[in-house]
Amino acid sequence: KQWYQRRVAITAGIPSKFARKIHEMGAGQSFMAFNTCYKDTGLWGIYGVVDPANDGIRPFIMAIQSEFRRLYRSVSPGEIQRAKNLLKTYLLAQCDGTTAVCEDIGRQMLTYGRRIPLAEIDSRIEAVDQQSLKKVMAEYVYDVDPALVALGATEGTPDYGLLRSLMSGPFE
Repeated sequence: KQWYQRRVAITAGIPSKFARKIHEMGAGQSFMAFNTCYKDTGLWGIYGVVDPANDGIRPFIMAIQSEFRRLYRSVSPGEIQRAKNLLKTYLLAQCDGTTAVCEDIGRQMLTYGRRIPLAEIDSRIEAVDQQSLKKVMAEYVYDVDPALVALGATEGTPDYGLLRSLMSGPFE
């Protein structure tokens, strides 16, 4: 999971291009990417907290869509390797106690019907490359209706038609 909190960010030390962009724009107070797997579907996205007084919602959403387009067009092999390393580190770190291991086993049994060995998880993660990322982005992000939920002061939320058009324009 990628996370960012403005109050603890050190600009030079922010490794993510997206987090650096959000920080420089002052668009978000915090954000976290999430992914939830189910047996036959899944849900992924970005949860963010913005300051409505600074009109933060519009630039935050536009930055997310800009990042999706950048990932499709020009993600580097180094960025992909860094993401794979972070994911493997996160997956191992979240299973640091018996309760967490039991939760992981239960989640895998419900989702996959079996416990997936670490070697298989590692090989699946290592199989990700620029082409597979581009294929997934084309299937699940490009020209697909986005979902947006906004709570609180939502007056600055961009029009849905604009959001949809930005996901269907030329990604190339």
